[in-house]
Amino acid sequence: MRYFAVKKARIEIIPMIDIMLFLLVFFAMMTLRMIPTSGHLSKMPTSSTATKIPSPKLLVEVQGNGQFLVEGKSLLSPQLTQLVRSHNPETLAVTIAGGASVNLQELMNAIDAVRSGGATQVGLAAKNVNP
Repeated sequence: MRYFAVKKARIEIIPMIDIMLFLLVFFAMMTLRMIPTSGHLSKMPTSSTATKIPSPKLLVEVQGNGQFLVEGKSLLSPQLTQLVRSHNPETLAVTIAGGASVNLQELMNAIDAVRSGGATQVGLAAKNVNP
């Protein structure tokens, strides 16, 4: 009679814990890869004639809503002009970066604001399409 006795079912939990830990690590690694590692802009305009220049002393990012991002602060055009004037404009190298969606007028507003401050060394940031 002992052969026909019903055994109580057991759920093995150790393999399930292994699978859940693997999934947790997998999704954590994928999430970290999705976080951008530098800058705010993800789509820079491209150019086949772009060259490397030394790091700018002042980086101006055009946000597209009439504001500029400089050193983590959002500035309007007159404030950007004042910031350039507060530095030594004759030796200040300014690089202007704008996303692919920024229109030409917004870019020209940034250039005008920087040049009104007295800066003469103005560069535009672009991604080189030639490796």
